[in-house]
Amino acid sequence: MSWSEVALLAVVLVGLALWFVWVSASRLDRLHHKVVASRLALQAQLDRRVRAALDLASSGLLDPASSVLVADAAFAVTATTERPADPGRPDGPAEPSPAEAFALTGLPADRESSESELSVTLRSVLDDAETVAALRAAGPGDELVGDLGAAWYRAQLARRFHNEAVAQAQRARRPRPVRWLRLAGRAPLPQTVELDDQMPDGIDLS
Repeated sequence: MSWSEVALLAVVLVGLALWFVWVSASRLDRLHHKVVASRLALQAQLDRRVRAALDLASSGLLDPASSVLVADAAFAVTATTERPADPGRPDGPAEPSPAEAFALTGLPADRESSESELSVTLRSVLDDAETVAALRAAGPGDELVGDLGAAWYRAQLARRFHNEAVAQAQRARRPRPVRWLRLAGRAPLPQTVELDDQMPDGIDLS
């Protein structure tokens, strides 16, 4: 093999290596963005579920003890999402930093725990079909229960989509060349969101 052929082969090999690096890095970047987008969608649906739970607790349709339990559990969730006030924005809390907004590490542990506690509390109140039927028959109860059920179901789907996106990103970062070349940069390994989001049997979405 002549020197020109060796040089050509070397150029081809280098080109293939650079192509592999570019394709792998681009795919990882897309997967990381997918993880972030799915986490933000999950947070939005969980926030909607909290608002629906608070609306139901303040409606007067539940017995006093149940209303207090649901409200306390919902406020515990909101406490994990509150941010200190921004001196430059006296009308509201500070905006999340870019590092927080684009984090790959899932939800904070206290948020997962409080969301799970809200699920347990709501199940204890709404797990009986007769109780839910009575709520739906009373004034705005049908709309309130429907909103809660819809938000809960969408949160379940959003968590499933998020965890699937995380699994894809984790698999893409597993091959040795990807790890040796540090194609993921300094981005942390994406993490799934694990919480209790089982719906009460009494809520019928049909």
